[in-house]
Amino acid sequence: MNGDPEYAQEFVDVDRGRLGVQVYPEPAGVTGAPVVVIWPAMGVRARYYRPFAAALRAAGLAVVVADLRGTGESTPAPSRADRHGYAELADDVGAVQAALKPRLDGRTRLLLGHSLGGQAALLHLALHGGDEVDGLALIAVGIPYWRTYPGRRGLGVLPYTQGIAATAALLGVWPGWGFGGRQARGVIRDWAYTARTGRFPRLDGTDTEAAVHAVRTPVLAVSVDDDQFTPHETMDHLCAKLDSAPVTRERYTVAQAGATLDHFTWVRTGAPLARRIAGFVGDLPPR
Repeated sequence: MNGDPEYAQEFVDVDRGRLGVQVYPEPAGVTGAPVVVIWPAMGVRARYYRPFAAALRAAGLAVVVADLRGTGESTPAPSRADRHGYAELADDVGAVQAALKPRLDGRTRLLLGHSLGGQAALLHLALHGGDEVDGLALIAVGIPYWRTYPGRRGLGVLPYTQGIAATAALLGVWPGWGFGGRQARGVIRDWAYTARTGRFPRLDGTDTEAAVHAVRTPVLAVSVDDDQFTPHETMDHLCAKLDSAPVTRERYTVAQAGATLDHFTWVRTGAPLARRIAGFVGDLPPR
């Protein structure tokens, strides 16, 4: 234990580092509960999702939260020597799934990604197949393509995202000045490509766009009211790529939450959303 009674801190070794993984206790009164593995947003520590983990457990789901590479308990910290990008983030999803496999066998398995974590989870399914995953939940995830932003917002998104990418390329790392926390330049490069083109970049020689179109895993895609980074239209753009998968497209509204919402604060008012996710998991075909 790490001193916090809410979860056990574990680690999964990956190339040149390790991933921090927080394993929460099984939900009370449930045997063989479905397991949800959460992948966070860019620069957001796994500990931030504690309120949402509690809501998911109250809804009858077992919960694991992984720190993205270079964030929170995961190492190494981004530096000029670190060039990882989307391909490595997708691989990390697979590494955690493999490490958890003894605890997952025979149980329904859901990947749940927030923002960048959702892209990583989707790319893992696209690049490596989805046999070990029963469903994918995308919460506040979108392709930040500048042309999809409503009104004149996109005219600011394009120079903003490309300016961050240029700074990361120049410095060898993104220092986290006002956005996203400290990030490897490869992550920023790939993220900026999606903002500029509306497409996923080729990864390790693979046509990632085609691979995403071929994903067949059931998807629950939920955008959030008043999301300043991935408004509803950006998720619509992403969902349009999932034309081989059964996609349930929904919005999480202020009225449902009973509180104000944005790209991050939904985590703290997510009990209704957690119940919806439990319902989605309950409708998945049994393993």
